[in-house]
Amino acid sequence: MTELPEKARAVIIGGGVSGCSLAYHLAKLGWRDVVLLERKQLTSGTTWHAAGLVGQLRGSQNMTRLAKYSVDLYARLEDETGVATGLRQNGSISVALTGERREELLRQASLARAFGVEVEEIGVGDLKVMYPHLNADGVVAAVHLPKDGQCDPANIAMALARGARAGGVRIAEGIRVSAVHQRDGRVTGVAWAAEDGSEGRIESDIVVNCAGMWARELGRMSGVSIPLHACEHFYLVTEPVEGLGRLPVLRVPDECAYYKEDAGKMMLGAFEPRAKPWGMDGIPEDFCFDQLPEDFAHFEPILEKAVHRMPLMAEAGIHTFFNGPESFTPDDRYYLGEAPELRGYWIAAGYNSIGIVSSGGAGFALAQWLEDGEPPFDLWEVDIRRAEPFMSNRAYLRERVSETLGLLYADHFPYRQPATARGVRRSPVHEHLKVRGAVFGETAGWERANWFAAEGEPREYRYSWKRQNWFGNSRAEHIAVRTGVGLFDMSSFGKIRVEGRDACAFLDRLCGNRIDVEPGRIVYTQMLNARGGVESDLTVTRLSEAAFLLVVPAATLRRDLAWLRRHLDSERHVAITDVTAGEAVLSLMGPKAREVLAACSPDDFSNDAHPFGHMREIEIGYGLARAHRVTYVGELGWEIYVSADMAAHVFEALEEAGGPHGLKLCGLHALDSCRIEKAFRHFGHDITDEDHVLEAGLSFAVKPDKGDFIGRDAVLRKHEAGLERRLVQFRLTDPEPLLFHGEPIVRDGAIVGYLTSGNYGHALGGAVGLGYVPCPGESAKELLASGYEIEIAGERFPAEASLRPIYDPKAERVRM
Repeated sequence: MTELPEKARAVIIGGGVSGCSLAYHLAKLGWRDVVLLERKQLTSGTTWHAAGLVGQLRGSQNMTRLAKYSVDLYARLEDETGVATGLRQNGSISVALTGERREELLRQASLARAFGVEVEEIGVGDLKVMYPHLNADGVVAAVHLPKDGQCDPANIAMALARGARAGGVRIAEGIRVSAVHQRDGRVTGVAWAAEDGSEGRIESDIVVNCAGMWARELGRMSGVSIPLHACEHFYLVTEPVEGLGRLPVLRVPDECAYYKEDAGKMMLGAFEPRAKPWGMDGIPEDFCFDQLPEDFAHFEPILEKAVHRMPLMAEAGIHTFFNGPESFTPDDRYYLGEAPELRGYWIAAGYNSIGIVSSGGAGFALAQWLEDGEPPFDLWEVDIRRAEPFMSNRAYLRERVSETLGLLYADHFPYRQPATARGVRRSPVHEHLKVRGAVFGETAGWERANWFAAEGEPREYRYSWKRQNWFGNSRAEHIAVRTGVGLFDMSSFGKIRVEGRDACAFLDRLCGNRIDVEPGRIVYTQMLNARGGVESDLTVTRLSEAAFLLVVPAATLRRDLAWLRRHLDSERHVAITDVTAGEAVLSLMGPKAREVLAACSPDDFSNDAHPFGHMREIEIGYGLARAHRVTYVGELGWEIYVSADMAAHVFEALEEAGGPHGLKLCGLHALDSCRIEKAFRHFGHDITDEDHVLEAGLSFAVKPDKGDFIGRDAVLRKHEAGLERRLVQFRLTDPEPLLFHGEPIVRDGAIVGYLTSGNYGHALGGAVGLGYVPCPGESAKELLASGYEIEIAGERFPAEASLRPIYDPKAERVRM
């Protein structure tokens, strides 16, 4: 008879490296009554056969911070626990075989310098010295990260488990969680069944799903969506190779391959372009330390290239050919955080073949999140709330994860769009846009027109780190918005109705700006956390005394709904409803927008009748709509909100009325290039829950004198103490280079930060970016007195810096 406690502060489900890391870090925080339940044996799912590569550089500062933390943790675990972790910081080398990959590697090297990761660019001669077994034919660039390395994944997990036990965590193997109990929308505990036939229940208001490739099915039992699925992952290990020696980890992404020397043998692993999903009908109940059937034909194209790249592979015998499952997500990023569907249900899963280097830091971050009630820093990149419920559809996952595994080693081009599982969510005018040349991108499943191809042009992306094939098209759209009039389909906006007797007081408590305004007013605001960080960036339109419309980015709708519901007191009379699908949004922007509206509506759109920041109901064509006078491009304009059933008609009316005025259909690329010229912030890049609203330059949207609201104390403290850093706009004086995000900011010769976003400013004649610059105790004048450069792929370019929008700094054009 298995004996387990009847109550626990937290129950962790899953004994891979992720679950063991969380248990270890909770124990370090003094959580003693924690239970970890493993259905079979520790590490028996994916951890035991992981490759164990430890690469510190990730695509963002915080993901790099977590990876570096993992390396530091694994370096000290052996001394702490007595379990050998096999960590060797023997470095890593990535090589480029094409000019495009060279650009990517050099941009990554610049990013590493901005993040404080040791990096060096090496020539072919040095490469041959460091990796003498490599055939360097075709190599055009190489980058070396000396602090990277490799480890023993199973022993890492065992060391973490031993550390957790030493801290008081109860770890039980052979225990399957049969149910997660809930009441009134929150977790109350789990039911368990042991291999010896005994059963029981543990009461707890915190349950953490660390179940790896089982996480999706486990979540589904509780109504929680966790979109991930397993794919087959292949590698082979040679027989011992005489004289192999200690070598860095080698990545050759242009050949989809990585190489790791271990105990005198060579491992060759692959991230092939199209993967093989596995377990679509369910993972066998008895799966434990198992491997999948060999498929040498699938792996053979990788091996053929490897024999050329690493000639020793032709002579060495194959000791092991391994095929094992690993879980992948639709966007190649793992999941962390509390499920929006169920309070107290937390997730740490879906590591996309980087679970070993991620789990140390992820366990630390999630433990802090549980301890403090908020993440230790911005984790939106991996937040479970970014995932849409439909993404758990098995047909969708089968298609998408077969692509995302291969994208790990594909060229990481800017603006790259997924090719599989497309067309899930479409606006009411999707087909109208399609026949007019729209080339679509995807966000949160929405098909959105990113740019419009001219007649006869291919309606497809041709990716590059330089100007892509749509650059000129988007420039024309951009200039049309600046000089004439453009029409955007923004139906993917998240739309939330908050209504009821207490709706105004509820929103005034959550928002930094004053919400208690007269009906018809539009308020730009942020919802803040207790640290003054930005949890949501939105507009709030007061529709009536008791009804408000919140408009948020498509990508953050689930996050914003969860934040609202989390703070809804059961005593308040407030209803929160997602109405996104009910209305289309057609955004008419540019100096001629008023003339176009006047041609299809009898209403008065003058400044006196319809000033900026106001909403009113209008007639348009034969239909009815609401016209919101706001802008995200910095020009005169209106967002037209119209019910989905009338959207196509209103689109046709606007298009016909706009013909004589040169109306141009515009995509999201032009929207973004316009907004960055105006230094409008983009949530998730320029503003996050880690960025103080005042340092982000949004003091105009915060009203401390209105009364209490979440984050008010942090705003007042920052007012008193002064700003530690400021968000600055940069424009390159050289019109040729391109900015995307992540490029280092160089102040008077030293790297001081990096760009949070970037695009090309067609009206300003150069690339434009935003980024934070440290400035403790400095005035604005002192900050701007320095010389600034932006580093791109190792080369530095002079930049103009400004705290005001370089384009239309007085915002005169939006009030024309």
